[in-house]
Amino acid sequence: MKMTNGPTSDNMAAEKEFDCIVIGAGHNGLITAAYLARAGKKVCVLERRDVVGGCAVTEEVWPGYKVSTASYVVSLLDPEIMRDLKLKEHGLRILPRVPSSFTPTRDGRHLMLGADPALNHEQIRKFSVRDAEAYPQFQSLLEKVAAQLEPLLSKSAPDLLPMPANWRRRTVGQRLKSATAAWRIRQALAQLGNSLPEALELISGAARPILERWFESDVLRATLATDAIIGSFSSVSAPGTAYVLLHHVMGTAGGARGVWGYVEGGMGAIAESIWKVCQQLGVTLVRECEVCSIDVAGGRVQSVTDRAGKSYTTRCVASGVDANLTFNRFLDQGTLPDEFRAAVNRIDYSSATAKINLALNQLPEFRGLPAHQAGPQHMGTIHICDSMDWLERAYDDAKYGRPSDRPILEITIPSAVDHTLAPTGKHLMNMFVQYTPYRLSGGKKWDDIKEGFADRCIDLLVEFAPNMRSAIEHRQVLSPVDLERVYGLTGGNIFQGAMSLNQLFSLRPIPGWADHRTPVQGLYLCGAASHPGGGVMGICGRNAAHAILADR
Repeated sequence: MKMTNGPTSDNMAAEKEFDCIVIGAGHNGLITAAYLARAGKKVCVLERRDVVGGCAVTEEVWPGYKVSTASYVVSLLDPEIMRDLKLKEHGLRILPRVPSSFTPTRDGRHLMLGADPALNHEQIRKFSVRDAEAYPQFQSLLEKVAAQLEPLLSKSAPDLLPMPANWRRRTVGQRLKSATAAWRIRQALAQLGNSLPEALELISGAARPILERWFESDVLRATLATDAIIGSFSSVSAPGTAYVLLHHVMGTAGGARGVWGYVEGGMGAIAESIWKVCQQLGVTLVRECEVCSIDVAGGRVQSVTDRAGKSYTTRCVASGVDANLTFNRFLDQGTLPDEFRAAVNRIDYSSATAKINLALNQLPEFRGLPAHQAGPQHMGTIHICDSMDWLERAYDDAKYGRPSDRPILEITIPSAVDHTLAPTGKHLMNMFVQYTPYRLSGGKKWDDIKEGFADRCIDLLVEFAPNMRSAIEHRQVLSPVDLERVYGLTGGNIFQGAMSLNQLFSLRPIPGWADHRTPVQGLYLCGAASHPGGGVMGICGRNAAHAILADR
């Protein structure tokens, strides 16, 4: 497979001693490297693959097609990071999607949503006059809550818990800092006024009862509910799913709050722009370098050794991979306190996600919407799921270890907006699929069933766009097991750990260690395993760099 993003690196770099080694050239790892290098540190990034970006990559899977093989849209990328690193000046261009959402229904109708209030009112009114009036109020509530939470997410999580004394030693200054952060949280919540009870439900409650209380139209409920379960192994009725829904409106990179955009050239262009900055700052990148161990002596990092036996001397390591790989694979068993390792082993990596990438010779023709050329139905996210019960039944299959009989399909056609991605007259389709459990029942293996499951997904799409049967020229199927193999995601979990209530904020990755630091001096987490978690935000990487610089 030919990789397309990022300039060639020097794998034969003679230098072996650095101020900091970053493990993984995902967007968070590169951002950590950039901030450290800006502060004058000598930094080396070690990347297992020959392409930078982690899950935010562009790969030429078929000649002439630039495929965002894993992550596929952007909204959460922090504007401050974009300004600090001048990413737009280094080639990053985010393309708006208008409208941003299209849901065809089984009765031949459809619902489109976007940033235009008039469009939303007109579209929702077709299904419910009451919902058309309620929708702006619902959006206003989400935006009000998100506006207060976003500043909290952009900072390192404070230690708010009275952890046992032997768990972690805290100075008086650190305790005061956490107390100040707790006061800021209280002040932010106070700004919500009479909306606070609803806000708390959005943070901790289940999405289904909230959406059913607000709206009567099933297609509108289902369209919104998809954002509450994407990437998670949860029922839309489970507590905590409302936060995932809220998480999806905490970003403006797509052009407006909660609106997601495409990256020109594919998602790998994000990593390309950051890597250009890193190059100018003198960061060393070693590709095709699989880390074997983080070497520790006297409780402090000494070096990093790769699979080929080459060692890189350093007193600081920032790991962009998940906690399972960092602590269970790279460190010797006796390096960590028993209670810390036990907590790491309790992290939930449950996953129910697959990705199918398709090369098309024509656009989908949804019933009642001819497709001689790209139309509004092709611009945003296409939701193949028009009812809440469909969502629930899809989860029911997965919880018993079976891929959903009628899965949830979240589809994008980025080539309808970005004409650089496919040959003239051709198109790319990204299909993000729920629910596909990592662990299958009955002794089945994903390598044996994934192509048959992909056929099932195509059959489902054909129900809404009959021409898709003959439109597909190539396809790539990535099961949860493939996501683990290719991208180093334990359990295939795209967030490096589930975004459930017990694994968020001060509890991420484990209680007492939410500030990117670890029991090993000089070892930090800089990826989505740390606060604030998954999504192409970059905040994990920047805040890890700040923690490193504060300590050094």
